[in-house]
Amino acid sequence: MNILLIEDDYVIVDGLCYSLNKSGFNVTCATTGRYAEALIFAKNFDLIILDLGLPDMDGSHFLSKLRLRKNPIPVLVLTARDAINDKVNCLKKGADDYMIKPFDLNELENRIHALIRRSYGNFNKDIVCGKLTLDTRQHSVFVDEKALLLFPKEYALLEFFLLNIGRVVSKDKIAQRLFNDNEISDNTIEVSIHRLRKRLSPFGVNIKTLRGLGYMLEEDSIDTQRDSA
Repeated sequence: MNILLIEDDYVIVDGLCYSLNKSGFNVTCATTGRYAEALIFAKNFDLIILDLGLPDMDGSHFLSKLRLRKNPIPVLVLTARDAINDKVNCLKKGADDYMIKPFDLNELENRIHALIRRSYGNFNKDIVCGKLTLDTRQHSVFVDEKALLLFPKEYALLEFFLLNIGRVVSKDKIAQRLFNDNEISDNTIEVSIHRLRKRLSPFGVNIKTLRGLGYMLEEDSIDTQRDSA
C-alpha cells in the first residue's frame, strides 16, 4: 500500500518512513503542499498523512483543494494543533481522521489500516479466504488459528490481493502500489507472485494468471482442492 506523508519535520519524516516501511507500506514523503500536489498527479496513493503546519500553505487549505478536485483518497491529519475547532474544521473539509502529536505509533498504524479497509469497502479487521485469515490490524496471517510467517513484501502482496479478491490486478498496479515503481521489471513481479502462490497453495487459495491482463486471487473450489490432494 502506498502512503503519501506530507510533513516538514524531518525527525518525524525519518521516524515514520522507517517504521511504516518496516511494516510493509511504501511511503513517499513531501515537505511542501505544492510538491505533494505534484506527487498526487503523478502517482496513485492509498492514503495521505497530512500535517497542517506546512511551509507553503496551511494543511487545511491543501485538504480543501484535494476535495474540490473530487479526489476521494483517505486523509489522516497528523498535527500538533489540539483545539477542537481545528479538528472540526478539518473533518468538515473532508479529513477522514485526526490525530494529535505526540502520537502512539501503534495507534497510528491501526488507524491507517482502518482507513484503508474502509476505502476498499471492507469494514472487518479480518479477511478470510480458504483456510487463511488475515488480520489487517496486526499485520498477521493465520491458518487454522496458527500463524503463517510471511516476509513484509509477501504480506503486503497478499493483503493487496485480498482487498481486491475476485478482481483482476494488473502488473502495473502491483508495481505501483507495492513496489512504488512503474519501471520495475515484469520478472521481479512474476517471481514475487510465484513465491506467494507456492506459500498459499496448500491452504485453498489460488493466484490465477490471466494472460495479458494480470492476476486474480480466488478461493479454490472443493473439487479443485480434492483433485490437488
